[in-house]
Amino acid sequence: QVRVTESGGGLVQPGGSLRLSCAASGTIIRATTMGWYRQAPGKEREFVAGIISGGNKKYGDAVEDRFTISRDNRKNEVYLQMNSLKPEDTAVYYCNAAVRGHTYWGQGTQVTVSS
Repeated sequence: QVRVTESGGGLVQPGGSLRLSCAASGTIIRATTMGWYRQAPGKEREFVAGIISGGNKKYGDAVEDRFTISRDNRKNEVYLQMNSLKPEDTAVYYCNAAVRGHTYWGQGTQVTVSS
């Protein structure tokens, strides 16, 4: 069974940085398309960043040049480094894994950007 678990959320001031982690089990991340999404109150879930098995990365327009997705194949984890955070980045951040036609989601981790 595939499971993904996010961690690393919290409260950060505008302009600050935070790194989210996504631990995967039941799949090998270097062979899996992994993604980060976020959902703010009253808004639809939004694509943030993704990485495919070949290593190519893609970012949502709102986070391009500020966020970086990476992975550690030994730990089977994916990360989202978030820099220059803005209040509008406040949301629940979700990790997902696309495996054999199914998408598996984590429970999410809250990120709040506020002074």
